[in-house]
Amino acid sequence: MENFNIQIDLAAAFIDPVIFILVVISIGIIVTSFIFKLIGQPYVIAYILVGILLGPNGLSLVNDKSLVSSFGAFGLVLLLFFIGMEISLPKIIANWRIPVIGTLVQVIFSVGAVWGVGSIFHWDLYQIIVLGFVISLSSSAIVINYLQDKGLITSDLGQNVIGILLVQDILVVPMLISLNYLAGTAPSSLDVAKQVLGGFLILGITLWVLRKKELRLPFGEKIRQDREIQVFLAFAFCFGFSILTAFFGLSSALGAFVAGVIVSKAKETTWVHSSLHAFRIVFVALFFVSVGMLIDLDFLTENLLILSIMTLLVFITNNFINAIIVRFLGESWANSLLTGAILAQIGEFSFILGATGIYIGLISEHTYQLVISTISVSLIISPAWIFLMRKIIGLLNGKNKT
Repeated sequence: MENFNIQIDLAAAFIDPVIFILVVISIGIIVTSFIFKLIGQPYVIAYILVGILLGPNGLSLVNDKSLVSSFGAFGLVLLLFFIGMEISLPKIIANWRIPVIGTLVQVIFSVGAVWGVGSIFHWDLYQIIVLGFVISLSSSAIVINYLQDKGLITSDLGQNVIGILLVQDILVVPMLISLNYLAGTAPSSLDVAKQVLGGFLILGITLWVLRKKELRLPFGEKIRQDREIQVFLAFAFCFGFSILTAFFGLSSALGAFVAGVIVSKAKETTWVHSSLHAFRIVFVALFFVSVGMLIDLDFLTENLLILSIMTLLVFITNNFINAIIVRFLGESWANSLLTGAILAQIGEFSFILGATGIYIGLISEHTYQLVISTISVSLIISPAWIFLMRKIIGLLNGKNKT
């Protein structure tokens, strides 16, 4: 018996922990996704529940949150890369008012809404600003998955929503700078100069690409005949541009988006989208698993009241502020309400804002846990909220016709 135990220990010693984590998560996803498909629920919720179940606050089968989060970061970069290949950037630029004006106004109103709640619970100004920034950002992963499932990516509604997401990604940088100023740790002039230079560089590349009807890559004929080279070329563009924008202090997702725009213009890479789709599914799923691993169930139960208030505030604020802004800028009430519903949850970049807030001392550990829990709960509830709003919009349209 002792020899048998020794053999098991020796075998376990040769198991790569990364392989073990991926196998355990894959089995969990298969089981939960199958159940969710039977009851007609989106897979996103299943992924988050797998993270809760297998993570350190559940069965503790997977404790390396940083590894899973790193995989998830790949998923977000790939997601924006695909969107760059799919959308019509000239169409978004032509209709710039909704993304730019709408997003700026929505951020201001989000901070104002948190200030209203914060005055009741006696939150300080720094806490209010951090939480206001946090709830103003929507989830690219949730939103884009929903638009793709419903075939809305190329619609006017889909283009407006994606434009808002892109502006939000850009605004993350000034938000982070603002938080550092509040904490008394303003960025150096070199950092600011890098960000400005990076912004002009990305803008210049984007404008140059938009002027081209089609890009021709060097050795294009050979690339067109070699699918393996095409895949690696696409990955090189995607992650290369992500590194470039990150180096300049900008969002890595923004770089991936620009890379997608470039690849979509190259005739040699027309089939890349379908070939890399499986990678996107895997890594985006791992992102949501990493979200689930952050959820502390004890904290949820102990702070249920304030979490319920914050989550309700998030959905009402984001939904109706976005809806009113989009309606004011010319869309119908039905499209405006649905746009607001799609953007109602809190996004993945809000985790960065929350982590920055606690790192530089603007918020407490309790507030940070409140941030994580509110983001996570909003992601779980988001599909149900969109479904509910679609039903309400349908009822309102029915009444208007009668």
